[in-house]
Amino acid sequence: MATTITIASLSGGQGKTTTAFYLGLFLAKKQKILICDLDPQANLTFFLGYDVHPTDPSAYELLTGESPANQCIYWSHKNHNIHLIPADEGLVKAQEYLATTGMSALILKSRLAPLQSDFSFILIDSPPSRTQLALTAIGAADYLLIPVETHAKGINSLLRTLELVDGLNALQPQEKIKVLGIVPFRDKWIGRNRQQQSRDAIAAIREIAIERKISIFPSILESERFKQGIDKGVLLDELGYHDLLHPFKNMEIALCQTQQ
Repeated sequence: MATTITIASLSGGQGKTTTAFYLGLFLAKKQKILICDLDPQANLTFFLGYDVHPTDPSAYELLTGESPANQCIYWSHKNHNIHLIPADEGLVKAQEYLATTGMSALILKSRLAPLQSDFSFILIDSPPSRTQLALTAIGAADYLLIPVETHAKGINSLLRTLELVDGLNALQPQEKIKVLGIVPFRDKWIGRNRQQQSRDAIAAIREIAIERKISIFPSILESERFKQGIDKGVLLDELGYHDLLHPFKNMEIALCQTQQ
């Protein structure tokens, strides 16, 4: 059965799509995975090389039930282990549908249930705001990954995201969403020295993590190399930057441990 991981944070610029992209490619080295883009900006869909036509079933049709899940999946021509449920701007229209159901936190989980035996992992890229789409993305998760920019804005986003998770878990105490870990993002270094802003932010992240008994993954460093990898649609080790993949290796290890 697939493990579902939602990459979520309630502010923009926190590294959700970057994390989803690289973790997806990293897991796809060995596993068959499904990536669900639930952000109307559709950046992850674009980064993975998809161009959704207006008549193609996508995340919108999946959520509204207009198309079954298996008809909303597209195979990647770059990696046979990656499958995608794409997003487009029309996904914004799903907000109203989700709001009227009264069960938005459970809709995506229900829609993806028939696919559980087809994949090892399902990754969901959540939109960067507290919307019905974010609620259904987080509600579908077995585990949550929370990227956090090493800045005051990131700390605020982390706290708001954790508050939302607490609220959802209070509604469904029998199936609580677990936080797999926090991923510090855009960790700034000059040479061998971490900049003060990043140092202060990571200290604050550590306090929150200790209080809540949540793991912290190695930082995603601020580097143009990540943009280069996304532009080429490849992992950074293919460009010779093996060390920058350290956070994603640790995420893979943690996820595999959850399946044992």
